[in-house]
Amino acid sequence: MTPKRVLIVDDSPTIRALLRNHLAQDPRLVVVGEACDPFDAREKIKALLPDVLTLDVEMPRMNGLEFLEKLMRLRPMPVVMISTETQKGSAAALEALSLGAVECIGKPSFDRLSDTFFNLPDLLVAAANARLRTGPRAQISPSATAFNWNGKYVLIGSSTGGVDALETFLSSYPRNCPPTLITQHMPEGFLASFARRLESKMQPHVALATEGAPLLPGNVYLAPGGEYHLAVAGGADRPKCRLLNTEKRNGHRPSVEVLFDSAVPMGKRCVGVMLTGMGKDGAEAMVRLRQAGARCLAQDEASSVVFGMPRAALELGAAEQAVPIGQMAGKVLGLCSGSGSGSGSSAMKFSSVRRA
Repeated sequence: MTPKRVLIVDDSPTIRALLRNHLAQDPRLVVVGEACDPFDAREKIKALLPDVLTLDVEMPRMNGLEFLEKLMRLRPMPVVMISTETQKGSAAALEALSLGAVECIGKPSFDRLSDTFFNLPDLLVAAANARLRTGPRAQISPSATAFNWNGKYVLIGSSTGGVDALETFLSSYPRNCPPTLITQHMPEGFLASFARRLESKMQPHVALATEGAPLLPGNVYLAPGGEYHLAVAGGADRPKCRLLNTEKRNGHRPSVEVLFDSAVPMGKRCVGVMLTGMGKDGAEAMVRLRQAGARCLAQDEASSVVFGMPRAALELGAAEQAVPIGQMAGKVLGLCSGSGSGSGSSAMKFSSVRRA
């Protein structure tokens, strides 16, 4: 495979050196240049034709967000943002993702360098092959039809590209939506900002999940990340959020695998959804969830930024149907309203799932 060409854009010589040295160890990547600010980056992009950029948010002469907006409008290309995990930095990171950046990672402190940059080579390779959104996101209105909850709970896993996908999905949710739990791969500080952003824009109440919080209609619970996985406890009659301080699963905390596995005892009372993301976290647990009677869906390839997690779910037979992100909320609401039969094969009727 021809190595992907990386341009590093950061005003800090130290961060540029750390990135260059770390990426030089991966044969799938070659660092073709460095830029200290957006004006320098503009000239380097023209001269070096990189496949993917790393871009700092806070830089002199022009900040990273302003440069990203111009870049995605005039010369769209894959960008991975690097931002501080302060409240201000996290808000900027989410705005970058909304503008079209493929992913955002936290700018590391010196005691976290290895953890922060561990997955960066995989992320840059995935970003270089990602499907970029061109133009503004289509505006979707909340469901205008009456929604009558049938007692089913929604579990969502997402990763790279998930911020945009989740905003699209939740923009169709009514105020009295089914109780919904989300595990999105993202640093802890970014998740807190993401919850605030969703709460300000969406009809339902959106917040970070807390230990023991009951699962109620009209509420969306976002995994807080950091030291904790999000899980479901209490059974189908009185389900509640559980925060588990356990090891990473599939290299992630929060992990989709943990969330889906925790809901297996609730079986038929669940709808599992796998959205865009790199890797396969949650796919094997979704197999078990579907075998227990849950209805399971995956985002389709055409609307996924990175078709890793949905592909794994579909290939294992964990997801019964691939659905465009613009139609996903309607499918889920259909399964969680009335009889909830929807379309496709239920877990009780299929026999094609390959066991994990």
